[in-house]
Amino acid sequence: MLKLSSSASLAALAAAAPARAAAPAQTIHGSVPLWEVFELTLPGPSSGNPLIDVQVTASLSQGNRNVSVEGFYDGNGSYKIRFMPDMLGEWSYSTTSNAPELSGKTGKFTCTTALADAHGPVRVRNTHHFAYADGTPFFPFGTTCYAWIHQSEELQQQTLESLSNAPFNKIRMCVFPKSYQYNHNEPALYPFDRDAAGKSDFTRLNPAYFAHVEQRIADLRMMGIEADLIVFHPYDRWGYSSMPPEADDRYLRYLIARMSAFRNIWWSMANEWDLMRAKSAQDFDRFFHIVQQYDPAAHLRSVHYSHTMYDYSHPWVTHASLQTYAFDSAAGWLIAWGKPICFDEVQYEGNLNSRWGNLFGQEMMRRFWLGVIAGCYVTHGETWLDPDKSFDESTSPTLWWSHGGSLHGSSPARIAFLRKLVEETATAAGSGATRTGLEAQTPAAYYFNASSLDATGRATQEILYFMDYHQPIYYDFPLPGGTWTAELIDPWEMTATPLSGSYTGKSRIKLAGHPYQAVRFRRA
Repeated sequence: MLKLSSSASLAALAAAAPARAAAPAQTIHGSVPLWEVFELTLPGPSSGNPLIDVQVTASLSQGNRNVSVEGFYDGNGSYKIRFMPDMLGEWSYSTTSNAPELSGKTGKFTCTTALADAHGPVRVRNTHHFAYADGTPFFPFGTTCYAWIHQSEELQQQTLESLSNAPFNKIRMCVFPKSYQYNHNEPALYPFDRDAAGKSDFTRLNPAYFAHVEQRIADLRMMGIEADLIVFHPYDRWGYSSMPPEADDRYLRYLIARMSAFRNIWWSMANEWDLMRAKSAQDFDRFFHIVQQYDPAAHLRSVHYSHTMYDYSHPWVTHASLQTYAFDSAAGWLIAWGKPICFDEVQYEGNLNSRWGNLFGQEMMRRFWLGVIAGCYVTHGETWLDPDKSFDESTSPTLWWSHGGSLHGSSPARIAFLRKLVEETATAAGSGATRTGLEAQTPAAYYFNASSLDATGRATQEILYFMDYHQPIYYDFPLPGGTWTAELIDPWEMTATPLSGSYTGKSRIKLAGHPYQAVRFRRA
């Protein structure tokens, strides 16, 4: 055994030992508010096909918690890793990659208090309803603008301006461009590289295309609007609906890596999945599993159908996205699935020559009321053609349902009025309420009723009756125990008129004698 007897001997031994590699320097980043985007940009290889050849991930940790996040190629030799911090305090990260210049990068950032009006991503709350991550109730009053981000910049800005004055807090929108009735324009950008003949190379995604998509998502986030992103759809002339499975999966993982750090994302696996002849239900099962595995923020997940419902009882589905107006079936579905229901396509207000696109405004309003009092949520759409212009599709008229632009219908103002009533119901239930939103009670005769619940789950705070298309001149309302005040509500005129006195037990109230009457009772 070698015995060291002096500091000189120790120094000599240290000098003879192999040199150890210095630990990589940590990068100290600035602070990031809760539920905002932390972004790490790294230079890396640009030769070959970075989408396929290069993989980079980051492990982010706080205390004993570790989160794995996939990075993505952003073009010009630039790679990015994005993460939405959901806990206050210091976070650290380290990267791993098959490209040496991207691997072994470490750093720290501090997550600070959320920005004003930032409540985090929307989650399912209390089985049939939604709330933001901080517990603030969220009531989806959505609209549909499938291809608005694929129009001219002027039209996109007009859409954003319209949304800023509209009642909608969720928008259904496609990632891919759309080819369908009244949708014949070419987009300014394409999601994949294309050759001179217009054939897409599904192994080469176009970062500029997805940068544009995320800019629009960021615009919506600033306005407090959730982006219900439609990942696939069948209305396609570019080949995106029939890509091979490996291309589908690469695209989906890339989309998750780029977009999942935005708090206002919902994932809709498809619009009318059952019309995508090249895809099966098992393919969509796989897509759900990919999102579950790679979305660190666990955003809401669903899929929309045309004729054949997807199985919404699957545990990887967070809520149902329905194309129907069978509101009388809602009670059974709520029990069977144990999840929120969004009636995302109940046809559209407008004057198209298609049965799905020519509801009058009162009927769109009525369908919102029927959905809400059933304890569910409804999505708006508008398809108005200008009667003073040509009806020829080649003229490419601007229709809100697909292109955005300006709203022309009479229903949005009435939807805003209903949203206000629903949000007032949540206020009446109180911050300690175990449920948010309206819980449908058993329908009786020709009216529906729904009530909010207090902190103990009792339906005692507020009751809303809707008479639908019936027009009684009076009605005897059976009230639960206690004393109540009442208001006559006219959903079309958007008025709420308080009635004098108080009400107990079975109470007769004189009504206006026209369709679409409503009465709201509040505990005195």
